Amino acid sequence: MQIPEYFNELSIRMSEALVDCGARKDTVMERRDTYLCRESCEFLARVLRGTRFECFHFGSQSEGTTTPGLQSDIDILYSSYNVNIMTDLGDWKAGMCNLLMLYDDFTPPQQYLLQVFRVGIPEPETSLCDDMLVRKDSGVVLFSAERWKQDVEHSLKNFGQATKQGPSVSARPNWDVVHAFHVCKPLPEIQHWIDRCSGRHWPSVQLLEAARAAPCFLVPAGHPDSNYKREEWRLSPNLIERMLMFSFNMTQIKCYIVLKLINKSLFANIVGDSITSFHCKTLMFYAIERTHPSLWFEHNLMFLLWHCLLILRKWLQVRRLPHYIIEGVNLFEGKISIVQQRRLLVYIDSMIRSNLHDVFHIGIENIGCRLQACGMRRIVQAGELRRDCLLSSISVLLEYERLERFLKQLRISLDQMLSSNRSFVKHMAVLLCIALECSDANVRLKYVSCEFFQHVYGLHNSIQSSNCLRLRQLLDSELLSRMQYSFNTDVASSRLKLASTLYCSGHLHAAARVFEDVERRYHSKVKAVCGCRHVDRDLELFASLISGIGYTGFSEPPFAFCVKLFRHELHCAPCILLFEMNRNITEEESTQRSNVEKQWMGSA
Repeated sequence: MQIPEYFNELSIRMSEALVDCGARKDTVMERRDTYLCRESCEFLARVLRGTRFECFHFGSQSEGTTTPGLQSDIDILYSSYNVNIMTDLGDWKAGMCNLLMLYDDFTPPQQYLLQVFRVGIPEPETSLCDDMLVRKDSGVVLFSAERWKQDVEHSLKNFGQATKQGPSVSARPNWDVVHAFHVCKPLPEIQHWIDRCSGRHWPSVQLLEAARAAPCFLVPAGHPDSNYKREEWRLSPNLIERMLMFSFNMTQIKCYIVLKLINKSLFANIVGDSITSFHCKTLMFYAIERTHPSLWFEHNLMFLLWHCLLILRKWLQVRRLPHYIIEGVNLFEGKISIVQQRRLLVYIDSMIRSNLHDVFHIGIENIGCRLQACGMRRIVQAGELRRDCLLSSISVLLEYERLERFLKQLRISLDQMLSSNRSFVKHMAVLLCIALECSDANVRLKYVSCEFFQHVYGLHNSIQSSNCLRLRQLLDSELLSRMQYSFNTDVASSRLKLASTLYCSGHLHAAARVFEDVERRYHSKVKAVCGCRHVDRDLELFASLISGIGYTGFSEPPFAFCVKLFRHELHCAPCILLFEMNRNITEEESTQRSNVEKQWMGSA
């Protein structure tokens, strides 16, 4: 096929249209940074609570490979450190739940069974001592993937109706939450892939070395055609896939986004949701591996897209899309029927022969309309203000959602800290140690640990103030000065706590001055953030916050946190506020609260 001359111009148009939709480099990097910060937040919250889990964000949101119109889910994986996954008997650890990975000639590629070993001695378990254990025909006791998901579902019963899809069990709409186990030992599947890729231009040597050390995960998902599909666990190299995605340049990211737009706008009309983002991602991996790096530039975008569709056509012709990393896995199995494959093959063949003319019919983000605009100069001029407004709105929304998640984790952590025997000083010491020990490469963890410290330190000072007022002691100036350390967390919450403390100690004029300062700062562009309840997060709402200012035009972040007053701060709260917090609530009103609302109301 001869490449049409207009492909270069259309490539530039497509690239600009994607930027108009939010696929600009700084926005991509901001998405990644935000979700890596959220990972650090989850990690620190679990350190403070003493739980042995690690959290990872995967998928389009954390990769930065999405736009608002794609409405990508949030993918989160929790990995438990209470379980030791063994690849051989020498990996057994005393005092832990030990599970041995089993694989034989009848086990599908990428799938494993987990044999249960005893906690005290390195011998196989013989009794069904837990509801999540099942016995294989041979007598081997297995840890069931399906029962593990059922246990997770049961733990979410107070949070609403849980949805199970593949390995995910989630009580939150648009969230895919997977509870998995990590495998830290070298695996032959990964080594085989590294050997296959060695000496190629991509992935790089550095990436392959990092992949060698990266843990994989066992997620609760069996092969659809397996006799043990309810017991099987799927090997998932999520961290390696994230490394590959983070190595993409902007042209590769845009090509991947266009593939997803084509899938949702065009392929979905033929095969529904049978083709997933992971299929598109796998196509990109093969395309980058087989294409010279000199071609991955903006003006070649349409040619590269055409090349990706050629690869997909080839795989559809042989009815097999191989997993990029794990050999022997056909990604079409269990996802798209043979009839659907034939229909999609006919459509893609037609699309290729028509020189990708169907991209003008992409409805999501109005891509088709943008491409049909008269000229690039006109497009840029007409879209410049809207583009800047959208990108700024995305930036504010990302920070808002990060803070919302941060406040939720903070609230749960503070609840547990206040109910534990460990002093606040020890908790603050842990946070300071983490912040000081963080290398320059882990600046996010350092930032989030300092963020946690500010709030823990602020609560510590507030409790000390409450104790002084309870004992009818004067508040010294040093204590009041320490409370100001938390002022820059947000626009209002720490200042309102200080004003409340000043009011309760009789410093009415000082309290009034603080209230006036809060009123001045709390202008119409400030957005309230609360980790306790759901708030509307439409992009247009955030656009109205920055209209006439721009996100970077704020002298301080335009957010005001909810004010939390724990029982330990009783004497820092005015009587009228205590009355409102403790007024009689009818049983009917209580039953209408969600589980989260019951938790935070119970803290008062």
